[in-house]
Amino acid sequence: MHNFEKLLFWQKSIELAKEVYTICAELPKDEKFGLISQIKRSAVSIPSNIAEGAGRNNDREFYHFLGIANASSFELQTQLILTRELNLLNAEKVNSLISNLNEIQRMIYSFKSNLKK
Repeated sequence: MHNFEKLLFWQKSIELAKEVYTICAELPKDEKFGLISQIKRSAVSIPSNIAEGAGRNNDREFYHFLGIANASSFELQTQLILTRELNLLNAEKVNSLISNLNEIQRMIYSFKSNLKK
């Protein structure tokens, strides 16, 4: 079992989720049940799956949940790109979020590689 709160990529994913919630307030209200809901769920899924995997019985299960967390990160990235392409959010803010997200993706990938050894 791993202490997920000490994992830097979990900490960064919590910060990212908080930023996502803040930026979602800038989206049009008619997106409440569309993009806003999807974006928030994807953002929350990243640290949630890291934590769930860390609490599992073995590294194999943790590896699996890290894969789910990473998949959620790519889902979030796609949704953020869509908001940028539709001019729903400031491109600079979206690019900053995506940059942070890319860092988390690299960290998860690296941790998974080490976990598999």
